[in-house]
Amino acid sequence: MKAIVSGGGSGGHIFPAVAIANAIKKRWPEADILFVGAEGRMEMEKVPAAGYEIKGLPIAGLQRKLTPRNIVKNLQLPFRMMQSNHRVKAILREFQPDVVVGVGGFASEPTLKAAAQLGFPTLLQEQNSYAGLTNKLLAREAKVICVAYDGMDRFFPPQKIVFTGNPVRADIENMTVGRAEGRAHFGLAPEGRVLLSVGGSLGARTINTMVMNHLHFFRENKIQLLWQTGRWQYDEAVRAVEEAGVSEWVKVHQFIQRMDMAYAAADVVVSRAGAIAISELCIVGKPVVLVPSLNVAEDHQTKNAMALVDKGAALMVPDADCEHNCLPQVLDLFENSVKREQMSAALQRLAVRGAADKIVDQIAKLISVN
Repeated sequence: MKAIVSGGGSGGHIFPAVAIANAIKKRWPEADILFVGAEGRMEMEKVPAAGYEIKGLPIAGLQRKLTPRNIVKNLQLPFRMMQSNHRVKAILREFQPDVVVGVGGFASEPTLKAAAQLGFPTLLQEQNSYAGLTNKLLAREAKVICVAYDGMDRFFPPQKIVFTGNPVRADIENMTVGRAEGRAHFGLAPEGRVLLSVGGSLGARTINTMVMNHLHFFRENKIQLLWQTGRWQYDEAVRAVEEAGVSEWVKVHQFIQRMDMAYAAADVVVSRAGAIAISELCIVGKPVVLVPSLNVAEDHQTKNAMALVDKGAALMVPDADCEHNCLPQVLDLFENSVKREQMSAALQRLAVRGAADKIVDQIAKLISVN
């Protein structure tokens, strides 16, 4: 059994990719798995840390903010794409996979496109409730499309769609840690209210800036904050907490490795509305205020969030309103235990477990056919 798994760029693509690879290994312990990612991106560090080999492509995304430097980068894109196509075809010919799995991200497009051209069976995993243009194009050649939301026949051929849910990290899907253990892990007081703020693996400037501008809120309302800032604003956040004198109430982390501990510690969560974050929140059932990112294709995070809001499973604050409306919504949740319980129950009704194993079931069918 030989498989290529391609995608990355953020934790939202990397974590499910690794979960699928782990499920393949569980099914076929001798399987040979190779990842294909984008050079300089997060997957080039996280995938080897998970124990898998990865090869990088010089692919990059279109820069939407047109600074002089970004214009130069955009002009280089056709050359990067040609280089990536050439390199990934060489990787495919040498590795000869039984299946190629795409999970989204820069590297996924050239890898799945080349795999289809060379006759290797491909499986596409669409994480969001609104499919992006790239996956719509890749779907034409994919043998199977694994989805996490109903109604995806708006975007894909219905005969190719299989509902599997989104794969999440095993320590979250099979969470065994409790509230006290989670709080002790992060040095939080065992009693009282705890808010977890996460903006995805790379951070969220809007959420981080809102928190920095209202650090007094946590002391005044006796709420402990467990705060994942991401790389770019970590140092700024640490300085702000020290200057505000709220280190007793606010614990700052650049990246939280043990998200199972973080979810266990928290009573309420503020989060971006990435597909994997939402899948995790449904499994752990933590009341959440979602702040969808605007820096995503087709505004798909708002659509992800609304899929929960419409079922009473989350609150949503638009990015532009985060500064003034987010913390009042958080406080309302803390002070309304009935609302928290109802939201938690609604989230858990939407949870889908065993997604990685369901995707591997589809891989097994593909291999038996091919």
